Amino acid sequence: MHEVSLCQSAIEIIEEQVKLYAVNKVTAVWLAIGSLSCVEESTFRFCFEIACQGTVAQGCQLHIAYQPAKAWCWDCSEAIEVSEYHSTCPKCHGLNLKVEGGDHLKIKELEVE
Repeated sequence: MHEVSLCQSAIEIIEEQVKLYAVNKVTAVWLAIGSLSCVEESTFRFCFEIACQGTVAQGCQLHIAYQPAKAWCWDCSEAIEVSEYHSTCPKCHGLNLKVEGGDHLKIKELEVE
């Protein structure tokens, strides 16, 4: 269950930003999660709520947007998006893909008071 460590890391980053900009309260967090990151959303939300306890982000709203990974199809020479490992090319249905990225978790935005 890597969601726990991801949440702890996200809170550490949020707390660094809060100190840097002298913020009192974080009311909302927007995350971009790569579709290949293997993050289970309900588990992540649960862990995030617990990780926020006792921090300036306690009680904040969590907004999650999933982003597909980029891939190159060697069969039809097209750049495509994939949302899971072992995908086929949506254009030629080939299996010869070079997947790049898609396993990230980024803090995109913070709403603060």
